[in-house]
Amino acid sequence: MSSPLAKISALLPDLAPWRSSPDFRLLWIQGLVTYFSSAMAMIALPLQIKDLTGSPLAVGAMGAVELVPLVVFGLYGGALADAVDRRKVILATEAGLGLLALILLLNALLPEPLLWPLYVVAAGVSALAGLQRPALDSLLARIVPHEQQTAAAALNSLRWQIGAIAGPALAGLVVAYAGHAPAYGVTIAGFAVSVLLCRRLSPAPPAREAEKPSLRGIAEGARFAWSRPVLLGTYAIDLAAMFFAFPNTIFPFLADDLDADWSLGLMYAVGSVGSLLLGLTSGWTSKVRRHGLLVVGGAAVWGLAIAAAGWFGNVWLVLLCLAFAGAGDMLSGLGRATIWNQTIPEELRGRLAGIEVLSYSVGPQLGQVRAGVTAGWTGTRAAVWTGGVACVASVGLLCLALPKLLTYDSGTDEDALRRKAQQEAAQREAALRDTAPRYPAPREGSRETGRTAGS
Repeated sequence: MSSPLAKISALLPDLAPWRSSPDFRLLWIQGLVTYFSSAMAMIALPLQIKDLTGSPLAVGAMGAVELVPLVVFGLYGGALADAVDRRKVILATEAGLGLLALILLLNALLPEPLLWPLYVVAAGVSALAGLQRPALDSLLARIVPHEQQTAAAALNSLRWQIGAIAGPALAGLVVAYAGHAPAYGVTIAGFAVSVLLCRRLSPAPPAREAEKPSLRGIAEGARFAWSRPVLLGTYAIDLAAMFFAFPNTIFPFLADDLDADWSLGLMYAVGSVGSLLLGLTSGWTSKVRRHGLLVVGGAAVWGLAIAAAGWFGNVWLVLLCLAFAGAGDMLSGLGRATIWNQTIPEELRGRLAGIEVLSYSVGPQLGQVRAGVTAGWTGTRAAVWTGGVACVASVGLLCLALPKLLTYDSGTDEDALRRKAQQEAAQREAALRDTAPRYPAPREGSRETGRTAGS
């Protein structure tokens, strides 16, 4: 019989990827540094637009400026990640993001800061993030062993939640007490540290048969995704969950309806708290093989919790429901990330990561529009709970339409087994290269070159 201590230990995050992969450790630390430093700019940039214009519309326009570059460069970044060394893409984009932060700093130091550079930088950040994210996401499948993908996804989500909770809180204090310029300065310093860490990553060259980035290559990735019901299900369920049940934009009105204006900040933060708690008790997920069930179950919990948050009239119950929603979203995310990294071939991983960027970025954008429009027709609380119900219904319909997602098993799925064999072959090849004897290069004009100095 296992002891209570052993049972608790089994719930703690699985640290196997941290122990087995030096590159994973580097990326984990680099990501944490980036989250904290970039949070400064994420808070300071919209606040500076507000200070310069006093217009909610001017602040909201940032979203429109960011969306198109994210879509376009996200797709191109996926093709690029399959064609060049992913380490170089990550390095170049980190350096580019640091330069954009420098522009923000120089503008903030002007006697009268300009407005238009803020929108240009926002679009540039979105474009560079679109280029970088597929390279980062696809690199995880290469540097972490096949059976540790769920643990790696949990550790990455845990890192993100730590940054999402603590980063904005710290950034808010810096901006409030020191101003915009110091916040941008911290962002620059963070990206400088990030570049130094990324330089220590192992090279990640493309597959031998890699082609140059092209529309044809992007279309090839899309065709692969369309031909795999399991992959299609992960994208469709995430889009449906975010479209129907992402009410963040109407949280201010929900707080008014509950006569609890003080709860607005908690509404935005408590979902991350729920995700963090699941991450801290995610050890059991490393033993799961039916990752499609995680995707479906997590999305259903998200929808049910959002529906309950719209139905209850007690603010504390609403906050509790939003925390459960965050946990459900993270659970679904662990399943999606594991399936992606366990089934997609190395030569297509970047292009599919580009499609994934659209999957988890476009959905929330459209979901906020849906929530706002529906709230105008039905009222705030009705917009929230009906969206949650629609989410659960759409998840059920998608399961009926794509039953292979529910039956996915990493131990028997053909794509998963093929990807595992591909990764093991690459590891054997790398081990042979490391153990092969190395001979000094022949000198010019020596006998080993087969010619004399005068030939």
